[in-house]
Amino acid sequence: MSQPPGILPCQSLDDLIAKGFITSESPFDADQVQPASLDLRLGARCWRVRASFLPGRGRTVAQRIAQVAMHELDLTKGAVLERGCVYIAELQESLALPPGISARANPKSSTGRVDVFVRLLSDAGPAFDDVAEGYHGPTYIEIAPQTFSVLVRRGTRLNQLRLKRGAPPKLRIESVGVDLSNGIAGFRARRHAPVVDLDKEDGHDPHQFWEPLIPQNGELLLDPGEFYILASKEAVEIPVLEAAEMTPIDPSVGEFRVHYAGFFDPGFGTDEAHGKGSRGVLEVRSHETPFILEDGQTVARLVYEPLTARPTRLYGDLGSHYQRQGLKLSKHFKVWGE
Repeated sequence: MSQPPGILPCQSLDDLIAKGFITSESPFDADQVQPASLDLRLGARCWRVRASFLPGRGRTVAQRIAQVAMHELDLTKGAVLERGCVYIAELQESLALPPGISARANPKSSTGRVDVFVRLLSDAGPAFDDVAEGYHGPTYIEIAPQTFSVLVRRGTRLNQLRLKRGAPPKLRIESVGVDLSNGIAGFRARRHAPVVDLDKEDGHDPHQFWEPLIPQNGELLLDPGEFYILASKEAVEIPVLEAAEMTPIDPSVGEFRVHYAGFFDPGFGTDEAHGKGSRGVLEVRSHETPFILEDGQTVARLVYEPLTARPTRLYGDLGSHYQRQGLKLSKHFKVWGE
């Protein structure tokens, strides 16, 4: 009997690891497998490159790095990745996907909330973040800090991988609006801020990195090139047999980009996962022109897909900074106002 298409839950990811379909140069961390995704970890080497690239058919990422690398960084000692620069780093995890299984990567929530743009690369891959069915080979990550320079090291987790069987159907698509109703409705990143240590939780003074925003009459003016943290108008709830991805809206309805980090695991914001109704935090960047954002305006879509089975762990079971969240900065910062 054929198995249904869908996103693989944590127990299936554990099984793929146990059978050697997913391997790593160091033992997997106990909390690395999430309810419907796998956190990926930086390896020992990283390269500052002249430009972003795709390897293209018949070429490996390593071959392309050799052509565009400017210098190599040793991540075992830690390294600062400068804002405005592009880097390619090895990941510790390699894949030998069985037939019928493909994968898609996305930045982790904490990565997107500090405006670090990351994308997965695989050998001969024609697109970022998508890993072809049956892929055998190493994985790499492109890292492009946009607002803050960041400190990373071997083992830092910047992105995550979601594996799926076949082509899961889109169960539904929901619109996501922005909340600009009252009080502090968001934060704008400060320029020339200190370095963010991406492995240091609750350790940075948010006032050095962010300024609060109070909308006027339910409106907020987005300035070109600035980075904002806002929250969704609606509470987000992900059923335990589904996973979701937040995707951009049609650019014809606004000159801005929303939400770098798009994966929502099963149990996010639900009663069963210890608290109903978590807001989606939105990472917003305006493009070429100033843009007035209005309270409740649609800024993104949530696309829901089925899991192949109920996960044995739900979002928040291993602890999370973002369950039951409202407007919230990344886990690297202390609570605003403390």
